[in-house]
Amino acid sequence: MDSSATTGLMLHSHTGVAYRFDPGALCLELLTTGGPGPYRRYEVLHEPADLAAWADRSRLTPTPALDISAAEVACMRRLRDALFRVVIAQTRSEPHPPGDLETINEAAARPALAPAITPTGQRQWAGTPSGTHLAASVAQDAVELLTGPFARRIRTCAAEDCHLIYVDTSRPGRRRWCSMEHCGNRHKVRALRARHTEER
Repeated sequence: MDSSATTGLMLHSHTGVAYRFDPGALCLELLTTGGPGPYRRYEVLHEPADLAAWADRSRLTPTPALDISAAEVACMRRLRDALFRVVIAQTRSEPHPPGDLETINEAAARPALAPAITPTGQRQWAGTPSGTHLAASVAQDAVELLTGPFARRIRTCAAEDCHLIYVDTSRPGRRRWCSMEHCGNRHKVRALRARHTEER
């Protein structure tokens, strides 16, 4: 998992309210771009510019100047959907779908984004990074997460109408919400209203 950057994606609720969501891992950030089945309606990865825009918002530092093909966008969507199903199975303590594991492993076996140092001591990415390098980095992050110490801490937001997935990296391991300023706050407001109703 890459935690070298200021983490968190700026998302917007269905009412237009902006909030920061930190899923705790690069691979889980990809799951905010759409997904299989009912999540298809949230699809945002349609063309190379869309994937480049996601990379710009992600925790990758610095933003890689990517050379992405349309075929690589399709491959990233396939990887994301496979990762989505595997992660959902993980949260339910169900077996991982073998075909989806194969998709993740195939992507992870390719060369990932390689960090380098500029003559002025700045961090950059070596060569001309492609969509395939980006997918490999995401897949390798997924392998690290799913086989590491936080594998059992991958969770879905506790709000009934929220399906965002995150890894709870907090020390006590009690995180319930995708974001305290969004779903956590909505829960507090509802609880407060319920108490006032009972008191009346």
